[in-house]
Amino acid sequence: MRSLLTVSAAAALLFLTGPVPAVADEGDGADRTFTIEDPRITESSGLAASRIHPGVYWTHNDSDDGPYVFAVDSRTGKTVATITMQGVGEPRDVEAISLGPDGNLYVGDIGDNLDGSWDHVWIYRFPEPKRLADATVRATQFDVTYADGARNAEALMVHPVTGRVYIASKNEDGGGLYEGPQKLTTGGNNVFRRVGEVPWVTDGAFSPDGRNLVLRSYFSARVYAFENGRLGEDRAVSVPLQGQSESVTYTADGSAMMFGSEGERSEVVRVEVEGGGRTPSTGGGGGGGGGTSAGDGEDDDGRKGTVTGGAVAVVVIVLALLAAKRRRG
Repeated sequence: MRSLLTVSAAAALLFLTGPVPAVADEGDGADRTFTIEDPRITESSGLAASRIHPGVYWTHNDSDDGPYVFAVDSRTGKTVATITMQGVGEPRDVEAISLGPDGNLYVGDIGDNLDGSWDHVWIYRFPEPKRLADATVRATQFDVTYADGARNAEALMVHPVTGRVYIASKNEDGGGLYEGPQKLTTGGNNVFRRVGEVPWVTDGAFSPDGRNLVLRSYFSARVYAFENGRLGEDRAVSVPLQGQSESVTYTADGSAMMFGSEGERSEVVRVEVEGGGRTPSTGGGGGGGGGTSAGDGEDDDGRKGTVTGGAVAVVVIVLALLAAKRRRG
């Protein structure tokens, strides 16, 4: 198995020898690049775009924070609601959040930095609040195991059409895409079975129509065509250079992807989807419309991203953060 330092060093070399992808960020308004202002949110590890509150994004901290989920308004970066989950155990390592077609938020307590030290993990589910205000809600807790043994994971995605839950495991040498049962149940294990191979993944999200799945890592992202519960053709998409790249979601209208990072006052960066999210295509294959792609490294004015001296500093910070995260396990 390659060491984390080896992978990080290779990524650093890529940054120093190639262009940094530029991103679109025009105007003020919802669903644009924004900074999370809440001082309580220092390890934003998942993102989900609200469907009933335009421009609002649900997020949560990583481990050791408690049963809290935050609604952040992309117009201001301010928290507009703090939700406390009741009726669940003490969260261990919350890594992901996704919104299902049933109107429920699914929170993935699925991290395992020791790669298999826990024989089961948890998913919490509660209805997305219709009113944005601090509240305590009763959540349903589901026990989750993997058919091929315990593993670490940071990506949980609910299909926006079928409502089926998927988890992508995280491994430096490549992980797996795991499909949950048709319906999650309480009172027993929900067994997730491996249905595909994926790269090193820190988060993922389905496009609003369910025809594409984006999976990101610390330094890259790929979009896969998705049909009948299986991965199709894939292609790389542009990603922003961030301190610790932990999260991704589509905007509610599918016109862009929002990439998030951990850290105090972390930035959530908008990257346009090619074609504005309408009838996405990878140029063939997949049967269900193909994959969606962000731009080719140029912004709307045609200016290519360039590497600056600041990128060197950022890479150094990234390596330090990754080392610290590994030590926390």
